[in-house]
Amino acid sequence: MRGASRTLPAAAVAALLVLSGCAGGGGEEEATDNTLRIIYQKAGEASPLDTLMQTTKEQFEAANEGVTVELEPVEGTDEDYNTRLALSQRSPDTAPDVFYEDTFRLRSDVEAGYLLNLDEHLAGWDEWDAFNERAKEAGKADDGGTYAVPLGTDTRVIWYNKQVLQDAGIEVPWQPESWDDLLEMARTVKEAQPDSRPFSMYAGTGTGEGTVMQSFYELLYGTESGGLYDDESSKWIAGSQGFVDSLAFLKTLYDEEYAVTPAEALDPNVWQVVLGTMLPENQMAATVEGSYAPSFWQEGGMFEWPEYADVMGVAPFPTQNGQEPGATSMSGGWTLAIGAGAENPDLAFEFLTTAMSQENLLQYTVDSSQIAVRTDIAEAPEYLDANPFVADVSAVLDVTNYRPATSNYAEISTAVQEATEAVITGGATPEEAAATYDEALTAIVGEENVVEE
Repeated sequence: MRGASRTLPAAAVAALLVLSGCAGGGGEEEATDNTLRIIYQKAGEASPLDTLMQTTKEQFEAANEGVTVELEPVEGTDEDYNTRLALSQRSPDTAPDVFYEDTFRLRSDVEAGYLLNLDEHLAGWDEWDAFNERAKEAGKADDGGTYAVPLGTDTRVIWYNKQVLQDAGIEVPWQPESWDDLLEMARTVKEAQPDSRPFSMYAGTGTGEGTVMQSFYELLYGTESGGLYDDESSKWIAGSQGFVDSLAFLKTLYDEEYAVTPAEALDPNVWQVVLGTMLPENQMAATVEGSYAPSFWQEGGMFEWPEYADVMGVAPFPTQNGQEPGATSMSGGWTLAIGAGAENPDLAFEFLTTAMSQENLLQYTVDSSQIAVRTDIAEAPEYLDANPFVADVSAVLDVTNYRPATSNYAEISTAVQEATEAVITGGATPEEAAATYDEALTAIVGEENVVEE
């Protein structure tokens, strides 16, 4: 899941600091030259990122006598983590030395002065050349400098349960060529299994960035209207028919009871029910999820499912009417960054590069079912053999899209999420919700930065 930052009440902020601030024993103590504070997200007990950080801590402290690494894993949703990170960055006394950074937040955090420019450090790191050139772009800001190193990248595809489709008389492998094909599958499965959830897509603010990356943008970027932002004019798009059509599609899914219920959709942890219960127990035919989905099902994952490789299938998400390029996807990714106020940036960079070594990053990439960002990992037999779907989820990189990486993107994402929530709960029609979004967009970026479609 990918989460957008939200404004929380003061009481909630205080509670979040208490709950998440002391997980690694470092609390809010001020760092010293011989102490590194590392903040990252821990998703469940079987967390590949936590394993990477624990391994790196052990290696780093063994190689640097007298240096202490304080790990501060934040357990909770992406939104919880981003809020916790934002709070810690407000003061030099609490700012981390190294931290886990979502690519969509990078430019705004650079503008805020939270991230260290890594160009000089990277110039002296001989392994930087092993990173994919396109992946390196994820860590760059508007000034052209690199402020973060990519951990991995991803794509979005349709994950479908072959058994459920076959029981409904649908042949597999299954490849929808338009939105109509998606709805036709959903209707067919619903008729055969009335209690099933044929095709679910996230909606609402509960799932945060998962709502837009695994759902709304998959629709929007496959319309004739395109996406959120017009690169040619460098302006945000309003009055988009594709925006209305995408909301209408979600409304159909929820009104026809093809998806989870609206109440379930608003639960931030609905993805756990989808991936951990509905798909493995043949209660759901298909959903849209990231390329990393197998990390939850493989041995040691949050929802171990030994049969997943045989039961599940993958299909690219189709464009609205099957128009070129025929399919679409969204890509994002997470990085490691160094705080601009790090007491010892050289030491912090050494920790970062230890985590990013070929051996350590290979294990993390395999454990988390990421798409490799190092060329020597992409060619490694351990990587190619670990995930039976790696070729399928990597193939859609040819048609993938990226979120507009602007400092005000997080606010705009929230406005999109609110539009989807209004539609699935019956609070507004697709046209009304789109109009409300246009108003919010204009208020956020200014009328001079909006173009009417």
